[in-house]
Amino acid sequence: MEEISIGEFARRSRLSLKALRLYDELGVLIPARVDVSSGYRYYDAAQLESARLIAMLRQLDFPLVAIKEMLERDRAQMAELVAARWRDVEGAHCAKRTLADFLINQLIGKEHIMNVATRDMPERRLLCLKRHVDEPGAWALGKEFISIFKERPLPKFAGREGAMYCIFWGEVSADSDGPIEMCKPIPEADAESLAARYPELITRTEPAHREAFVALSADSTGVDPAQVQLASAALHVWAIENHLDPENLTLKPEDLGVRMTYLAREPVTETSVPDCDFAVAFA
Repeated sequence: MEEISIGEFARRSRLSLKALRLYDELGVLIPARVDVSSGYRYYDAAQLESARLIAMLRQLDFPLVAIKEMLERDRAQMAELVAARWRDVEGAHCAKRTLADFLINQLIGKEHIMNVATRDMPERRLLCLKRHVDEPGAWALGKEFISIFKERPLPKFAGREGAMYCIFWGEVSADSDGPIEMCKPIPEADAESLAARYPELITRTEPAHREAFVALSADSTGVDPAQVQLASAALHVWAIENHLDPENLTLKPEDLGVRMTYLAREPVTETSVPDCDFAVAFA
């Protein structure tokens, strides 16, 4: 082992002393030895490869928690994770570029580019979980809701009418915490018995209504927020073009909430990504 001081290690790795101390505290890059009396850190020169790898991963915006886990994998697995991350980054960039193009076209009076369709939804009984959450909390709430039904499965309710969805009763962003409501339709005939199996959930009835919707693409991390903004703008333009006057509606969008619907396609596996769409509901 070629032992070198933290100062020399910082010089060779081009990482600051501050970064090295942080990586030590988080367990990302632990010194080979720490002097008991002085607390001074010493590294093995072989750790320089890991240090340079960490620096490159940070340039790709990998969080330190993810990097710590990656360093425990073999190089082939790490390569797969980097490739997957880059696909997600490129997808997010593409969605933001599309949103920017949409905004530019809207500002100069050009037509919108997303296809809006409509569907009629029947009255449905729902099992619901509603909470104020920020962006990370929204993802966590969805996982919590899904895990409930993995532990205590529901009888199958096929088709779009039985698909799980999330109602955004308010904006969810870095500045706003919703609230949002996770909803799972259940058969009316079994509603009372099913409600008793899920005491942590609320049972309610949603009235029949129409939905204007835009299909979205998702990956294992969900739907990019830029896509949602784009879909929301497209639906707003659609409502204007179709002379959808809120004053003439029995139920306005704010009464029913805008929603994201997730429809699983067979065969469903651990890595399946559901079809999804963003919709405005009204009656």
